[in-house]
Amino acid sequence: MTLLLRSVFHMLLLWMAISSHFLTDAFSTFPNSNINSRAHALSASSSSSSTTKSSKNQLQYLEAILWDMDGVLADTERDAHRPAFNQVFQQEGLDTEWTEERYGKLLEVGGGKERMTAHWNEVGWPAALQSMTDDQRQVKVKELHLRKTDVFMGLINQGDVPLRPGVIRVIDSAIEAGLTLAVCSTSNELAVRNLVQTLMGPERAAKFSIFAGDMVAKKKPAPDVYLMAVEQLGLDKSRCVIVEDSAIGLGAAKAAGITCIVTKSSYTAGEDFTGADKIVEELGDDPATGVTLETLDGLLIAKNNS
Repeated sequence: MTLLLRSVFHMLLLWMAISSHFLTDAFSTFPNSNINSRAHALSASSSSSSTTKSSKNQLQYLEAILWDMDGVLADTERDAHRPAFNQVFQQEGLDTEWTEERYGKLLEVGGGKERMTAHWNEVGWPAALQSMTDDQRQVKVKELHLRKTDVFMGLINQGDVPLRPGVIRVIDSAIEAGLTLAVCSTSNELAVRNLVQTLMGPERAAKFSIFAGDMVAKKKPAPDVYLMAVEQLGLDKSRCVIVEDSAIGLGAAKAAGITCIVTKSSYTAGEDFTGADKIVEELGDDPATGVTLETLDGLLIAKNNS
């Protein structure tokens, strides 16, 4: 009996040893590799998330930058919009040509259709349009503006209008930090999308939301386009900075209750920017001397802590 018990005991030990060896081999062969793979993926994801959060956490408040287009991203008013208007006026035989000085004055009116109407209301409507009713004139103005937009986009596509200094630098930093980006312009949506796509490239353009003058009831200095961006993007106004170049744009930013930095353009250098949170000549290509994300974040820190 004792011999029998000893034999059973030895067989049990042998079975346990074999089972332990088999299980170890089995897990090391395929299940564990799957576990390791998942763990590695999770670790990589966590590391990536940590890097993104670290970039954001360097900024105390800044979460979104809302850009005006004309005069801010590029000096389009002088180098593209005005020549495009004049080309259409000439083609239509409207005996109208806007000089740089005259167009600078007309920029006090927000929107291209509105500028044409304001100009002709002041100096008299061209002979070809004088016999029209007010409603017919507005239909014609819209037609002229559409044609002008086509000419404008042609100029952009030719590469004749470069982005202003520092624009790409700041935008690339914002994309890297995971900030929300939008263009909020009085120009029409087609013109805005074309400029962003052409001058910035498709990868950067994909990071932008577009809010244009033909999407809102009232154009700048009304705050509508900025309020639309805030609402549709779900933004906190206390964490946004607007980049503008004109008194009209600054007025819209202030009316929206959003922090605003003004970067002067060729037409707006002499305007009154009282109330701006910061005024600069340009964003600047050199980060050591130009505007950075930390500059914009500093404006929000100062405002939120005041």
